[in-house]
Amino acid sequence: MKLLITGAAGFVGTYVVMEALRRGHSVRALIRPATSISDLQWAKHKNVELILADLRSKRGLVEAVSSVDAVIHLAVSQASVADTVVGTENLLDAMKQAKVKRIVLISSFAVYNYIALRNWSELNELCAIEAEPEKRDNYCLAKLMQEDLVRIAGIEYGLRFTILRPGAIFGRGYLWTSRLGMDLSDRLWIRMGAWAKVPLSYAENCAEAVVMCAEKEEAIGKTFNVVDDETPTQRFYCRQLQRYLNHRPRIVPLPWTLVRTIARIAWFSNKLFFNSKARLPQVLSPVSVHARFKPLYYSNRSLKESTGWKPRYSLAEALARSFAPDSRTSPK
Repeated sequence: MKLLITGAAGFVGTYVVMEALRRGHSVRALIRPATSISDLQWAKHKNVELILADLRSKRGLVEAVSSVDAVIHLAVSQASVADTVVGTENLLDAMKQAKVKRIVLISSFAVYNYIALRNWSELNELCAIEAEPEKRDNYCLAKLMQEDLVRIAGIEYGLRFTILRPGAIFGRGYLWTSRLGMDLSDRLWIRMGAWAKVPLSYAENCAEAVVMCAEKEEAIGKTFNVVDDETPTQRFYCRQLQRYLNHRPRIVPLPWTLVRTIARIAWFSNKLFFNSKARLPQVLSPVSVHARFKPLYYSNRSLKESTGWKPRYSLAEALARSFAPDSRTSPK
């Protein structure tokens, strides 16, 4: 297959490009014009074609999309919902013009309505999505809008889509997650909760799921959670990270019930004294606190049953690979 991968120079995008090459595909890697390619180990691979383009502009997008078999859409603006949405609209319009009808959109666990879930219930693809994303954060809002755009395109011109919702993607250089609490420095962590499970998705495992979904007809029209089999507790994962660090950070634990209570008091005070107009930090917002720290179980059953995917690396192997000297090499 020939795959167009947006956001190819990003953390996850790099792994997806390498997995696509490993599986024998040709890749058009779309990166922003200002992106440095010196650290992209796959940039000079014989099966990689670099495309310098900005999704916020329609210029060159039809040519970039033309003749590919599928698009893997990873690009997202962390700073602007509008940029993310406009970029997705431009990409979908280019696909329509080029008559390319297969896309894998990378969404996120962020889209779910966590505050409506009961403690220790299972989060799966049938769970409700966030009804008021603007009260959560821009990332949640952007991902929900991307999903809507792709589904509308499916109805309007037969776009064959797959939506993937990864959990907390981790790997080399990206080992901390906001689902643990606050990483104040290399010597001080505040862990908010202890026994809640962390929905980890190791970058290489996630990348394999992404490319497999682009390959398989069985994935068309479906939405899948992407999460590893091992979802360790916050306490266990923090301890595993400590083992690899030269300077073991001090961990200040805050119980989930305390964090939830503080957030509720802050929310009520904001409503009472400021008519809910004060902008609270996310750790004081009930909807964000539930999304990050609520104790739940996480299912990857649907992805496994539809595609045959299973995580290649265990948690122990993933951490060892993440802390080892960089062994990521582009397939020959």
